[in-house]
Amino acid sequence: MRESILAYGKEKYQSEAEYLWKDTPDAAVLRHRDNQKWYALVMKVSRTRLGLCEEGEVDILNVKCDPDMVMMLQGTKGFLPAYHMNKTKWISILLDGTVKKNTVLDLLDQSFSLTGKKQGQTDESVPKI
Repeated sequence: MRESILAYGKEKYQSEAEYLWKDTPDAAVLRHRDNQKWYALVMKVSRTRLGLCEEGEVDILNVKCDPDMVMMLQGTKGFLPAYHMNKTKWISILLDGTVKKNTVLDLLDQSFSLTGKKQGQTDESVPKI
């Protein structure tokens, strides 16, 4: 599902996957072109690091959500507290088929909206990196 998420971000939001870390070369960041804020992170993580009992690694997707939705989703199979992100505003989604693709893409869309420019914000007020 990793490749379809990255392709979706590129097609719908013109976001090229960025690989920022040498020690985790498969970790891909998707960010807004205008404000440079991240709206998604796809990475492979050890299941035990996520608090799961199974061995091996799994791809996850971190997305930003409304805090009430984060609390609700954390009690649902396939959703975990955000790995290496703010756990009240971000959530990790297992990309092992547990969560339906349409649900994953809906949450990706919501994350894109939540991390976009605030109303009234201009390009001049967005810090450049």
